[in-house]
Amino acid sequence: MENLIQYIKPELLVLAVLLYGLGAILKKTKLKDNFIPLILGGSGVISATTYLCIMEGSTFTSIGIGLVQGLLCAACSTYVNQIIKQMQKLGVENADFVEDVVEALDDKS
Repeated sequence: MENLIQYIKPELLVLAVLLYGLGAILKKTKLKDNFIPLILGGSGVISATTYLCIMEGSTFTSIGIGLVQGLLCAACSTYVNQIIKQMQKLGVENADFVEDVVEALDDKS
């Protein structure tokens, strides 16, 4: 997880958290689970690209970086979701990984 977080721009880490929340909301709908990662990926790319184009100007580089950053944020949110699921399958109720993630995010800032 720490390796993935180091590639995401610090100002876009909040996007990973928002995408996790969006995924949780989508999970409660009648939408098939197969589509949730695709929606998160698309939402991440659009959000990150929009943010970077506003902050850095609309250049080919901003669009490319936005694409990569959006996908990384979506991957991060999906990764955290899968860790939670696997810990629950193992019967771990209060895993310490949440504190580790928060600590890693604090260290990144």
